[in-house]
Amino acid sequence: MPDPFDIIIIGSGPGGYVTAIRAAQLGFKTAIVERDYLGGICLNWGCIPTKALLRSAEIYHYMQHPKDYGLAAENVTYDPAAVVKRSRVVSKRLNDGVGFLMRKNKVTVIWGEAVIEAPGKVTVKASKNEAPKGALGPDAYLAKHIILATGARPRVLPERMPKSLLVVGSGAIGMEFASFYRTFGAEVTVVEILPQILPAEDAEISAFARKQFEKQGIKILTDAKVAKLDKKADGVTATIEGKGGTQTLTVERVISAVGVVGNIENLGLEKVGVKTERGAIVVDALNRTNVPGIYAIGDVAGPPLLAHKAEHEGVICVEAIKGLNPHPMDKRLIPGCTYCSPQIASVGLTEQAAKEKKLDVRVGRFPFVGNGKAIALGEDQGLVKVIFDKKTGALLGAHMVGAEVTELIQGYVVAMNLETTEEELIHTVFPHPTLSEMMKEAVLDAYGRALNI
Repeated sequence: MPDPFDIIIIGSGPGGYVTAIRAAQLGFKTAIVERDYLGGICLNWGCIPTKALLRSAEIYHYMQHPKDYGLAAENVTYDPAAVVKRSRVVSKRLNDGVGFLMRKNKVTVIWGEAVIEAPGKVTVKASKNEAPKGALGPDAYLAKHIILATGARPRVLPERMPKSLLVVGSGAIGMEFASFYRTFGAEVTVVEILPQILPAEDAEISAFARKQFEKQGIKILTDAKVAKLDKKADGVTATIEGKGGTQTLTVERVISAVGVVGNIENLGLEKVGVKTERGAIVVDALNRTNVPGIYAIGDVAGPPLLAHKAEHEGVICVEAIKGLNPHPMDKRLIPGCTYCSPQIASVGLTEQAAKEKKLDVRVGRFPFVGNGKAIALGEDQGLVKVIFDKKTGALLGAHMVGAEVTELIQGYVVAMNLETTEEELIHTVFPHPTLSEMMKEAVLDAYGRALNI
C-alpha cells in the first residue's frame, strides 16, 4: 500500500482539479483520482466543447449576413465534422493543460474507479481508459481527508446536423442546443412544461429572449409536455400535450435537456453512511458530509450545478481543512450564464423573488438600442436590468440578455460581493464606447437619472 496522503480528491473536473491545486498550495500531500479524462465532463464533453460549437455557430451566423457589415461573401457553407473536430481540439488542449497543472503542483494522479471503503480509505479499481503517463494505478490508498467531486451526467454533443429537432426543456442546456442547431439551419421546437422558458431567469429577461429566439425561427411551446415518443426508422414522433390541446410532431432527433443527475452511485457512500438526498450528497456550509473526514463539492453536492460554484466550493473546503476560516459560499452571489444567441447572464434575486421577500425595490433598465458600441457591433437587441433595495441602496440582483453579457455580469458580481450601493456605482466612471456603459445606465435608470435613453 502506498504512503498515506493528506487529501484524496475523487474526480478531476473543474471542481476537483482546482481543489487539488489549492490543497497542494496549502502544503497538503494531495492525490486526485480520475477514471475517464483529466478535466472531467465539463472540460471534455460539456462546458468547453459546447462553447466551441456555439462559437462556430456564431461565426457562421455572421457569415450569412456580410452585407450588414459592408462585406461580401458567397457560397458560405459549413462542415459538421470539422465543427465537431474543432471542439475536440479545444478540449484536448485543455485536457493536456490540466495534466501539466497536476505535475506543476506535484499532485499525484491515480487512474481508475474509486470506492470509499471506510473513512480515510479509498480503493481504486482499473479503468477502461488508458492512464496518462506517470499516473498511479489500482490499489488501496489512505488519506486523512477524502473530497468527492464526481460531478453529474454528461451532456451529449451533436455528431451531425439534423434537419429537424425537438428539445425537451428550456433551461440553459436546452436553449444552448436549440440556438446551435437553429443557426445551422435545423427546424427546432422547444417544449417547456413551465409557463416561461429559462425558468430560473427574471421573467422580463426571459420574455425578451423568447422574442429573439422566435425571430430566429425557433418554435417554442410553454405550458406543454411531451407525453409520448414513438421512435421510427426515419425519426421520432412526439405527442405534445399543452393548453391548446394535443399535437404530434415528427422530427429527426430529440434532445432531453430537463436536468442532470449527480454521480453518487458506486462510490461506497451507503457503506460508510454518507447521507444523500434527492440525488445529491448532503453537506454543510463548508462542504463537510455527516461522516468526519469525507467532503463533497460541485454538482454532486447539489445545485446550482455550475463549474465556477464547484471550484469555489473546493477552495473553501480545503481552506477550512487547513484552518483558515474561509467565508462559506453565498449562493445568492453565484452568477449564471447561458451561451445561446442572445446570451443571458444573471446574479442575485429576480424582481419577482425580491417582491416575494416583501422587499421594497427600485428597478432600472437600459436597452442595447441606446448604446453606441452595441449599434456599432450590429448587436442592438438586448436589455440590462438591475434591482435595488429602495431602503438601503443595496444591489439585490442584475439580469442581462444580449451580446457578450456573459462577460459583463462579473462587474455586478464584484459589486454585490463588495456590498456596493447605488451611489458608488453612479460615481464610478465606465469607459466609452463599451457595452459596459449600459450597466451604469441601468443603475441611473433605477434612480430616474438615465442619460442616453
